[in-house]
Amino acid sequence: MREITHGDMHAAACVLLACPCGDWPQVMAGLLADAHSADCYRKHSGRVHPRLGNGTLMAVALARAPDAAASRARPSAPRYQQALACVLSALELWRAARQG
Repeated sequence: MREITHGDMHAAACVLLACPCGDWPQVMAGLLADAHSADCYRKHSGRVHPRLGNGTLMAVALARAPDAAASRARPSAPRYQQALACVLSALELWRAARQG
């Protein structure tokens, strides 16, 4: 997966907001797996993945739920903050698992 930016985290949080809270960990795991797969595809083929994009979390989020990722979530909203916390937690777990 390519380097994570604030935009990536925001897009992923917006995708989570479109789902029930109980589904967030599984949705995040799917987003991260797809971003990693797309990045591997990009590195191997030299092309952007036709469905998942360029290997960024934002590209995968936009591919999965373009309307949700473009939403105007307010950073001060408690549910948005919970979604963002889930994104950060999932990123930490994903990186820890990849490092062994």
